Amino acid sequence: AMNDTAYKIPESVLVVIHTPRLEVLLIERTGTSGMWQSVTGAKDTFDEPLHQTALREVYEETGIVPTAGQLQDWGICNVYDIYPIWRHRYAPGVTRNTEHVWGLCLPQPCAVTLSPHEHTAWQWLPHRAAADACFSGSNAEAILLLPRFIA
Repeated sequence: AMNDTAYKIPESVLVVIHTPRLEVLLIERTGTSGMWQSVTGAKDTFDEPLHQTALREVYEETGIVPTAGQLQDWGICNVYDIYPIWRHRYAPGVTRNTEHVWGLCLPQPCAVTLSPHEHTAWQWLPHRAAADACFSGSNAEAILLLPRFIA
């Protein structure tokens, strides 16, 4: 269900999809060549649990259906200024977004099914190379923290 207003909710998830060998999935935003990122997305409703937001965004953006236990809340929150070019999507006066970082550990790299209006390409990279490829600083930082979240 979409939220009741036309505006995006300024609370989102960032899901780092990775393997135990620190391989990381990146997807490229449509219309912005070279803008590689992890799965991200805003809550659909104010009361949508973040766990549900993370599962939904992973599925919508990659076609991956996580099994129980694969999704891990890293307990990291990034608060950042919304890029001016995207500010019109939010309610008037909203300038900051709160992003909650999650990890999704898959046994090995897999092919993904992109949502064509959102993303045009995908790749699996070693985590340091993946961090270097990210356009978002908070995304890169999260990927560099990956080793500490590998059980």
